[in-house]
Amino acid sequence: MGKEVLFGKTLEELKVVAKELGFPGFVAKQLADWLYKKKVRSIDEMLNISKKNRDLLKDKYELGLANYDNVQESVDGTKKYLFHTDVNQFVESAYIPSENRKTLCVSSQVGCKMGCLFCMTGKQGFQKNLTAGQIVNQMVSIPESDQLTNLVYMGMGEPLDNISEVMKSLEIITSDWGFAWSPRRINVSTIGVVPAMRHFIENSECHLAISMHSPYNDQRKELMPIENVYPIEQVISVLKEYDFGRQRRISFEYIMFEDVNDSVEHAKELVKLVSGLKSRVNLIKFHPIPDTPLNGSSHVVMERFKEVLEKKGIITTIRKSRGEDIYAACGLLSTKKLLKENQDKDF
Repeated sequence: MGKEVLFGKTLEELKVVAKELGFPGFVAKQLADWLYKKKVRSIDEMLNISKKNRDLLKDKYELGLANYDNVQESVDGTKKYLFHTDVNQFVESAYIPSENRKTLCVSSQVGCKMGCLFCMTGKQGFQKNLTAGQIVNQMVSIPESDQLTNLVYMGMGEPLDNISEVMKSLEIITSDWGFAWSPRRINVSTIGVVPAMRHFIENSECHLAISMHSPYNDQRKELMPIENVYPIEQVISVLKEYDFGRQRRISFEYIMFEDVNDSVEHAKELVKLVSGLKSRVNLIKFHPIPDTPLNGSSHVVMERFKEVLEKKGIITTIRKSRGEDIYAACGLLSTKKLLKENQDKDF
């Protein structure tokens, strides 16, 4: 049996570790400092813990950090990191630098069970949830780790389908004993898993992004099967129950597909849906993926759509496409690697 992993444990969990091994109570805080503030890569580097206690730790635990397997760099500076989480299981993180921000997009699951028509990750099927440690590992195990200004949970998987580990990872990143990030630097995306969304809203101060992609129920069902369980009207109704305060932000992600969801009528219906909710809409250029009938809308059409929303007072941005030359759309790089591993196994 493998050793238990230390990285990804909360302070309360580290207190349990210290107690079980007979350590003084303050050792838990020392462990958290070494793991999350000093970012050590081995237990032997924890120098204010006695060698005897370090040896006891090593008997039962390992740090559990993992280096990335592969990286691809775009001409625009975007980098796609591939992490190996298990046999034939891979996840991706995208480092997206801009003039004022250095953003990392992290994954929360290997594969995804939601089956969205436009998503390559969904075509892999669901393989497993990532642990909090595996989520945070993506943040600390890249060369740009110390430069990061923002974090978005918009990579592979549906974050709120892995709510317990995602919340644990957010606790580690935002707590004083952890990385001490402001929750305002973090944005968590969901397609609208209502019970978990309620839990997130009530127990986190991070920003929330809702993947909408169509204001019409029938069409959204075709694009996103989750609509059969949690219709977008229900999602928005729940959002309106909460006071998000001045600084916490709600946004709607809207990927634009040519002749599918990009008409003026769609824009007007979208206005009706979000009316009365303090939010913004991010229009996203579609990155084509294999085996889908969808194509991205033109820039002219996206600008027209944006104009309709802005005339009704909705803050709207067109998100700049990044990393199109390096499989930047979620799931493309890991799917390519997965197929290669399976082919190699067959020979």
